[in-house]
Amino acid sequence: MPESSSSITRRTTRFTRRLLAAVLALPLSAVGLVVGAAAPARAAAGTGTTASVTLGDSYISGEAGRWKGNSVATGGNRAGTDRSWTGSGYDPSRIYGSTYASGCDRSDVAEVRSAPTVAQTQINLACSGAVAANVYRAANGGQSFKGEAPQADQLAAVAAQYNVKLITLSIGGNDLGFSDVIETCVKDYLVWYSYCHDDQQGEIDSRMPGAMAGVGKALDEIRAVMTNAGYRAGDYRIVLQSYPSPIPRSAEMRYSESGWTRSNTGGCPFWDGDADWARDSLVPQISGELGKVAAAKGVQFMDLADMLQGREVCSTATRQPTSTSAPSATTSEWARFVDGGLNSSQGTVQESMHPNYYGQQALGQCLTLMYARPSGDYACRNTAGRDASGMYLVAE
Repeated sequence: MPESSSSITRRTTRFTRRLLAAVLALPLSAVGLVVGAAAPARAAAGTGTTASVTLGDSYISGEAGRWKGNSVATGGNRAGTDRSWTGSGYDPSRIYGSTYASGCDRSDVAEVRSAPTVAQTQINLACSGAVAANVYRAANGGQSFKGEAPQADQLAAVAAQYNVKLITLSIGGNDLGFSDVIETCVKDYLVWYSYCHDDQQGEIDSRMPGAMAGVGKALDEIRAVMTNAGYRAGDYRIVLQSYPSPIPRSAEMRYSESGWTRSNTGGCPFWDGDADWARDSLVPQISGELGKVAAAKGVQFMDLADMLQGREVCSTATRQPTSTSAPSATTSEWARFVDGGLNSSQGTVQESMHPNYYGQQALGQCLTLMYARPSGDYACRNTAGRDASGMYLVAE
């Protein structure tokens, strides 16, 4: 549990200050075609080249796809984890393309790209940091974001050019202020020596109705776009997905909450009580509410709350790669650690707490499995000791 201020010397090292500064910018990290060919000529709705489209925020755009696990190594390819290493420097655009400059961070292994068998073309319209209003059509209150038109307006152009078969949406986390929760919990661990969950639960509860209303409107906007493009209800499917927990419960943390290892080695600076709350209360609560929205709007729901079980940052079932132990989908973490402090030279802070290269491949397999189920709601989970091929669905 948190140590009392009277029993501990306040930790005001440069590391602490740098780590705190780093977490201040955490977001939940438009037409982004992920295929190189030019779009085909306009076709009648429901005909032509098939397409799978993703919309929403960073948990589906591909944020953190740069990383194969986490390592404290600071040079070169960082023990094999940094895919942007060129041999002489770092080039994140190799992973995120032109969207690295804008901050949308659509990776080459984003969920839709890791599910290539769903449709002939994979199109990623999601953007890191997006809220529900960035999905709505401009004519209905939608807002442009990072230099791109609202995602529903971009979808209209895609629907006119392709035969859209599947639309997958991840939205609501930024409307709930999830990055604010992370920032507060990290501060409470490093500076205030108090739990964050007692006050943050109230913040989440107060924002939940508005956030879920926004998710519902986003689904309505998507449907309106498809109807206006001439699609019938049976021509395509919509899947709303939830969020996985990037950190484990306290009993499954491989570092003690006392000392510095959770901060400067593991990249998981959270108290046991806050980790338990996030893993077993907050994430399930958000999934439950999103599931209700999906049911109310008549779309399929994919529950990802347990998708990273045993693969989270600092999980006892994983290990960090080293110079003598390469990254592996079966042993490495599937989410990005809090990138700050001693690790501030690695990548960008907004990649923190997102599914990484391995996690995104797993999400792609979840989507592939989901597409094979034309109806019903499912939770997607992993099989211990296996890579993305071990993902499976459980009916809800």
